[in-house]
This record gives sequence, C-alpha cells and structure tokens, in this order.
Amino acid sequence: MGHPTGFRDLSRQTTPYRPVGERVGDFFEILTTPEEGLLRAQGARCMDCGVPFCQSATGCPLDNLIPEWNDLVYQGRWREANERLHQTNNFPEFTGRVCPAPCEGACVLGITDPPVAIKNIECAIVDRAFVEGWIVPRPPLQRTGRRVAVVGSGPAGLTAADQLNRAGHLVTVFERADRIGGLLTYGIPNMKLDKGLVQRRVALLQAEGVEFVTGVEIGRDRDPRELVAEHDAVLLAIGATRPRDLAIPGRDLAGIHQAMDFLTPVTQELLAGQPSFPPQDLKGKQVIVIGGGDTGTDCIATAVRLGAASVLNFELLPQPPLDRASGNPWPQWPRVFRVDYGHAEGLHLSGRDPRCFNLLTKEFLGDEQGRVRGVRTVDVRWPEGTAPGSRFIEVPNSQRDWPAEAFFLALGFSGPEQSLAETWGLELDQRSNVATRDSAYQTSNPQIFAAGDCRRGQSLVVWAIQEGRAAAAAIDGWLSEKA
Repeated sequence: MGHPTGFRDLSRQTTPYRPVGERVGDFFEILTTPEEGLLRAQGARCMDCGVPFCQSATGCPLDNLIPEWNDLVYQGRWREANERLHQTNNFPEFTGRVCPAPCEGACVLGITDPPVAIKNIECAIVDRAFVEGWIVPRPPLQRTGRRVAVVGSGPAGLTAADQLNRAGHLVTVFERADRIGGLLTYGIPNMKLDKGLVQRRVALLQAEGVEFVTGVEIGRDRDPRELVAEHDAVLLAIGATRPRDLAIPGRDLAGIHQAMDFLTPVTQELLAGQPSFPPQDLKGKQVIVIGGGDTGTDCIATAVRLGAASVLNFELLPQPPLDRASGNPWPQWPRVFRVDYGHAEGLHLSGRDPRCFNLLTKEFLGDEQGRVRGVRTVDVRWPEGTAPGSRFIEVPNSQRDWPAEAFFLALGFSGPEQSLAETWGLELDQRSNVATRDSAYQTSNPQIFAAGDCRRGQSLVVWAIQEGRAAAAAIDGWLSEKA
C-alpha cells in the first residue's frame, strides 16, 4: 500500500452519472468518464487489510485481486492493474457496470467509513485497457481437437467458452436469439450496459477462435441428441428464464406484460433503429411496475424514456432502513435504502420517489374493451421480528385503487425452461434447476454440464462468470481424463 493514511485523509467519491434531465432523453450509457485523479485517490483509500473480505466468499465470488489492482491504480500502473484484473474476471467491463458490488459491501473500511469505490476502479481499468490497445486477441497456440458445445450465450456461457477456448478446445456457442449476449444484450437496458461493449467482447472471442451460431434453438432448430453425439462435451448455460407471474383476478387483461417481454423488444428496436415498445405506445400513459430489484428499476427507467406520464413501483416488502440493521452486520451485503438510477429518473418525472412499499396487489381492473385500467391493492405490515418475505398481515380498511394503462411484472424467475433437460433426461433439484455434482458441474449425464442461473437459480452476473469459469475447469479436467 503506497498511501498508508489514504483511507483517513481521503473521502469516498464515485464516478457520477450523467445529469438526470439529460439522460432520460436518450438510451446512451448513464455513466460518465471518470477523472484519473479521482480514481487514483480512491485506490489510495484501500487499506491493504490483513484479511481482505472484499475478495472473500462474503465479497466477490470471483476472488478478484482487489487490493492489488487498487494499489496499482493509485501508483498509475494501469497496464499491470488490467493484467491483475483479467486474471480472475473475464468480463470486467460488464461487472464494472451492472454488478451491485458485493465487494464494496464487504470492504473492511465499510465498518467505520464509506467503502472504497471498487466498482468504479474496476470499470475504469478495463475501459482504459481497451482504449490503450492492451486487450488484443490471443488465440491458443495449440488445439486439443476436442469439441465443446455451449448452449446459451449469457455471461456464464460466454465465460465458459472463453476459458475452454484458451485451453485449446474447439468451442461453438449456440444462441436462439438473433444476437449473442443473453441477458447482457436483451435483459439489461442499453443505458446501463451499452451493447457495443458486448459486441466488442464477442468480436474478441471470435478472433480468438470461438464460433458463434445465432438464431438456432436447440430442440427446435437442432436435434439435442445429435448435438451431444457431435461434441465431446456440452455445457448447458440457458439461464433461468421462466418468469414468476401474478395469479390474481384480471391478469388476462390487455396491457399487462412480463418485464422481459417489455425490455427485450425495446432493445431490439433500439439496435435496429428507433426504440419503441410494440404494440403499445407508452407516451403520456400511467405506468405501474410491480416488483422491485434491478429489473424493476430497469423497467422504470425504460418507461420514462418512452414518454410515460407517470411511473409507480409497487413493492410488497417494507422500505429498507437507511443504515444496517442489527441483524445485518458487516460483512454481509448491506440491506439498506438506496436510490438507483431508475428511481432518480422516476423522481425527476413526477417529483416523488416512484416506490410504494408494503403493498399487496389484489386485482387488476379492466374496461369494457378488455384493457387494464387500474389495479386494487391493500397495505400490509410485517410483525416485528419476522424475516422479510416470510409472513405479513393485511391492514384492515386499506384497500386502494390505482389508475394505470400499462403494467410490467418484475417478480423474478422461477427457474430454467425444462425442454432440454427433459429431452436429455437430466435430473432436476428441488427448485427445478438442473442438478449437478457441485464440484464437477456435471449433470446426471456425464457428457453434459450445467452452469449459471440454470444450475444455481436466478443470480448476479458476477456469479454467472464464476460459474462459467468453474464449469470450464471441470469440463477441461474431464476431457483430459478421457484423453
């Protein structure tokens, strides 16, 4: 650590977003270009802890060498920082933008002061590396001749493909959508992750020898059994794409959509030209997003950009506290009240935070034409000492009707689609995920492996990358044993 009192002398400063009034008028990235001095000062705040919890199990699942590249940035040794960063993270330009940064939640400095701005430093390192030309294609020097098929091109599939290709295997990635990237492309809006960054990394992988096949759904356009027969190993990385629904009266009314059925076509239209949401125009309409989390925030931000007159966000759980509760000690992820980019944009639109907590949605209300015109809710309360999500009580006489013409359900996902697992006869776990021998990532068919959300359930991009790396190591080891 080059600055022994950095954490005492310097305060936390993060890279600002573009001004709200400017960014809501377009779909360009919200992040601004950070100043080098700010980043070096933030690197100086890293304490060189005896036990760096930021890179432990409670922090970064990738075991990123965070104190090392923080110090290298402080010293201005950016190229070495990039080398350290890529030792553990295949795609820091993605995690540096969309990861909620559990590393910062586990930062030792966070016990007494605001934590180090790790996420901003990570993003700046890789962005600078691309600008300086330090990241170039490095194809493997030798090939093993073994063929591996990766089904799904989200972060887990791309990571595994990258690692397996580096090991010399011939890797083909199959994606049913028209573009590579999975949720990186069609699940995360462009203002949070520019699709040009995804394509830049895909082009790099192609130059290194990874083959990509788009518009092909295994099981519909390609026989799953033939796929297994033609490859030495298959990795299933199809994500968890079965959305949770809201089984209440009026659910069949027109104007109620799953979040991904909203976000995906908007991104498709954006990449094709002018963003829109067929078949419905949100301009001047009242919008309600049901469900919090990142996807709910993305729906708020997207609706604002498409001209909604107002946007509200319903959340069943109570509003988190401003500071850590006694039952949420460091180094756990701090469950505290945050204002994300979409919340700030909803505030800009209507003058109030769009979130409404402790609300249970009871019934959608429709008009004579079968279109939704509103929703009925009741307030709930959570008995003291009850874990959030376990038990609530409806508040008597708290029924309210809310007018709205468009609803988006951001309630999470219940697991992967089942067709491929059924065709291949793969065992499932109790949560309907693909069951594996954990350490081997191997399914009940020894030739087929699984990684990412289809194996562990809905999770973060950083966990998908970790799963992809571990699964690739397991596949490489299994192929080596067979040689």
